[in-house]
Amino acid sequence: MNIKKKQFFRQILIGVLCSAVIVTQAVPVFATDEYGAPLVTATPTPDPHTPYYKQPADTDSIKDWTKGPQIEGESAILVDMFTGAVLYSKNADKAQYPASITKIMTALLGCENLDPSQKFTMSQSAAYGISDSNSSSIYADTGEEFTIEQALMAVMLQSANEMTLAVAELTTGSTKKFVEQMNLKARQLGCTNTHFNNPNGLPDEIHYTTAADMAKIARAAWFNPTFRKFASTQYYEIPPTNKFAETRYLLNHHKMMKSQAYAYDGVLGGKTGYTEAAGNTLVTYAKNDNTYLVSVVLQSVNGAYSDTKALLDYGFNNFSRTAVKDLPSKITRHFLPAEKYILKDYKDDMLFETRRTASVSLPSGVDSNALEKTYSITKNPAGLPLLTVTYTYNDHVVGSARYYQTKLLSDQLL
Repeated sequence: MNIKKKQFFRQILIGVLCSAVIVTQAVPVFATDEYGAPLVTATPTPDPHTPYYKQPADTDSIKDWTKGPQIEGESAILVDMFTGAVLYSKNADKAQYPASITKIMTALLGCENLDPSQKFTMSQSAAYGISDSNSSSIYADTGEEFTIEQALMAVMLQSANEMTLAVAELTTGSTKKFVEQMNLKARQLGCTNTHFNNPNGLPDEIHYTTAADMAKIARAAWFNPTFRKFASTQYYEIPPTNKFAETRYLLNHHKMMKSQAYAYDGVLGGKTGYTEAAGNTLVTYAKNDNTYLVSVVLQSVNGAYSDTKALLDYGFNNFSRTAVKDLPSKITRHFLPAEKYILKDYKDDMLFETRRTASVSLPSGVDSNALEKTYSITKNPAGLPLLTVTYTYNDHVVGSARYYQTKLLSDQLL
C-alpha cells in the first residue's frame, strides 16, 4: 500500500474516531426507571400567595351574600361604621398579635382622659422604658417638655413607643394601671378575645386580639372626635423643645392616604403595625358617599395594602346603607282609665325614644322588606338599660336601632 493510501485511511480513521467522540459527548445521560424509561423532573414554581389566600371568607356562607375577595391575610374583617354590619369576615375571631394597631386603644383612652393642650414633662421611665434600640421612636428625652397633642400625634403618626408610656403614665399614673384600663375598655366595647399587656403592641405572648374585636375598638375610637383628628392627620410638626434643637417632622405611616404610595380615594386614616410575629397589621377608615367603612387585616404581608384595597372595593361596590323607617321615634304605653289611681303621671306614657333613624347595610339590590327584626333589653354602661331592635338578613345581623328609656319603669308606680 502506497503512502497516499495510508494517509487517506489514516484521515478516515481519525474522522470516525472524532465523530464518535462528538456523538458520545452530545448524547445526554438521563436517570431511568426500572423499565429504562427516562425520569423527567421539573423545578416547582413557588406559590406567590400566602397559605390563607385561597381560603374563602366566612361571610361567603351567608345565603345570597356577595362573595368576598381573596386576600393574603390570615384574619380580616370589614364593617360598616354606622350600622355595625359585618360585610366581610375571615377568621375574624382567631387570636392574633396586633403589633402597633394596639395604639388605637392607647390613643382613644388618652383622648377620653387627657386635655390635648396640657403640657407635661417626659419622665425617665417613659423616655427609657423600652430597651429595644430599633423600636419606633421620636427619641424623647428625660425632662423634655411636650403637649398631650404632640404625644398623641407621635403615637398615631410616628408610632412612637416611648410616647405610649408617657400617655399611660399621664392617664392612670403607671403603665400597669393603664393596661388594666385598656382591658376594661375592651370588655366594655364587647371584645371577647382580647388581652393587652402593654400600650404599644411590642411582642408579648399574652398580648393579643382578634380582627372582630379590633374592629369594635377602631369603630368606637372613630366616633371620638378628638381621636379622629389624630387618626386622619397626614403631616405634623413638633417644634424645637427645651431638650431638642430641631423640628421633628411626623408623616403618617399609612400609605393609602392621599399622595402616598398606595393612595386610595376615600381613605381617611388608620394605623399600621408590624412585628415579625404579628406580620403586617392594618386598620383603615374610608368613606364613599354616605358609606363609612373600617377594615382590619391581621397577619398579612406587604403592608396589607393590597388586602385592604380589595376589601374596600368589595364593600363600596357591593353594599349600600339604607334607612329603615318601619319603627316609631317613640315607644309609648297606653293606660286604662282605672290605672290613674295606681300610677303617677299616667298620661305621660312615653317609655322609650330613639335619637336617630335606624339604618342597615345590605347587598346592592336587596329589598329591605326581606329583613327580620327582634327586640331585646340590653345593658347600657352609661345609664339605663336600652331597648335594642336588631335587623337580620338571612340570619346575619345587618343593623340595629337603639331606644333609650325616658325614665325608670318602676318610677311610674306609686
